[in-house]
Amino acid sequence: MCGILFSTNSEISQKQFDSALKLLNHRGPDYQRSLRCNSRFSLGHTRLKVLDLNDRSNQPMLSYDKRYLIIYNGEIYNYKELIKKFNLQVNTSGDTEVILELYIQQGPKFLTELNGMFAIVIFDLQTNDLFVARDRLGIKPLYYSSTKKNYIFSSEIAPILKLIKNNEIDEIGIRHYKKLRTFFNNRTLYKHISMFPAGHFFFNGKITKYWDLPDFEEVEAPQEEELLSLIQSAVNYRCLADVPVGSYLSGGLDSSIITALSNVQNTWTVGFKDDNEFSWSKKVSKLYKTIHSSLEVTDSDFLETARSMILQRKEPLSVPNEVLLFLMTKKVKKLNTVVLSGEGADELFFGYDRIFKFFNQNSFSLNDFDRLYSYGSFDDIEILEDVLSPFKIDSNEPIRIVSSFFQKAHLHGLLRRLDNSTMLSSVEARVPFVDHRLIERIFPVSYSYKIRDSVAKHPLKSLAKNKNLLPSEIIYREKVGFPVNLKQVFNIQKNINPMDIWLEFNLKNLGIEYESRQ
Repeated sequence: MCGILFSTNSEISQKQFDSALKLLNHRGPDYQRSLRCNSRFSLGHTRLKVLDLNDRSNQPMLSYDKRYLIIYNGEIYNYKELIKKFNLQVNTSGDTEVILELYIQQGPKFLTELNGMFAIVIFDLQTNDLFVARDRLGIKPLYYSSTKKNYIFSSEIAPILKLIKNNEIDEIGIRHYKKLRTFFNNRTLYKHISMFPAGHFFFNGKITKYWDLPDFEEVEAPQEEELLSLIQSAVNYRCLADVPVGSYLSGGLDSSIITALSNVQNTWTVGFKDDNEFSWSKKVSKLYKTIHSSLEVTDSDFLETARSMILQRKEPLSVPNEVLLFLMTKKVKKLNTVVLSGEGADELFFGYDRIFKFFNQNSFSLNDFDRLYSYGSFDDIEILEDVLSPFKIDSNEPIRIVSSFFQKAHLHGLLRRLDNSTMLSSVEARVPFVDHRLIERIFPVSYSYKIRDSVAKHPLKSLAKNKNLLPSEIIYREKVGFPVNLKQVFNIQKNINPMDIWLEFNLKNLGIEYESRQ
């Protein structure tokens, strides 16, 4: 929806702040504004108009009592219900004012009422109190830097780098990336910039958790009607917009279910000439009578675009198909400002069946996790211990460790990929399978519900079959998902791990030396 930037540092001039804010223009090309408050606090916002296209919903937005200012990135899908539930008096038809008035009325506990994706900054003009929050799973990005009681919060890393003097590389972060293609435990490439933790809020220097995954215990599995109702509700919410909504459609199970339930007019896919899913996506498009577009990318397109994205973002890309998503979304922008995507289904319904099946039958070991999950050839068990530390690797329930890791840490990386590639094109991506109601209901349900008779994602496949949503050839086809043949793209002739080449390419474009092994 937008880009946000906030600073408490009085030494940063308004000119410097505005220059940094301009780096977020792609996130909000429809309106940009900044304010300087109480001599030292700067708030900036770039707006992508999705709900309430009127200028009255521009930000920074002042509360009705003129005490609070808000800058916010995201969408709250149940905002109309919240207006009625809490008897809010509002002057706009969007969700920003609802967040602000709810905070004034309820305090931080209002976060548990929100169904959506968000990064929020609220500033009290009377007391200088600062409230910051991020959505439960980290769908919307938020980065921060803190030095000498000063804080900078931003939707992206580049504006922070422009405002701080120290851009020292984080060696632990580098090791995360070289081993696992992304960053974990709130680290970034830079020592003095962190990701704000998902499911947490900040109030005057203290960070507090407000949400976590439910306890991992055997609960009764939902009947098919309940599952359909949850997914349909999640999809319906994410179709709420005052602008056209489209959907990615690879022709795989997840995107095809979303297309089937969303009734969108436009669907989109991308691939290379000899490596794509065009025929599968066309079959689903024909079934649901969408206007379907397929984008063919060349190797040179891929490399040129990847370099540009890396340099603009000031950080490495993770999954190679992030480049394809960006190129496709540039095309999407011509017709749709909002696009639906299938992230979250594999993590929730055990789509990565090779690793889930193994740890359902075997004890947990870092060596096995390394063998089944790691991407780079870089040998670093110590980093795996660090990455998995929040998931209690001493637990005697291996499937609990792995499912929690995928639901929170692995998914977070994919959500960053999606947001980066879509917002760079000024398009908002929405993820129905990351609806917290669906996750809270399905996450604690047993392994045997999610993988049955060796069939991964059994509940989704059974639902699609029994409700006649999709033909069997789509339901049971092998998962691919906008593939990138790195051997072909980089013309790799030797027996080298292609992912090592990809990781090296990213870091070297940032001027960082790469070694594949210790």
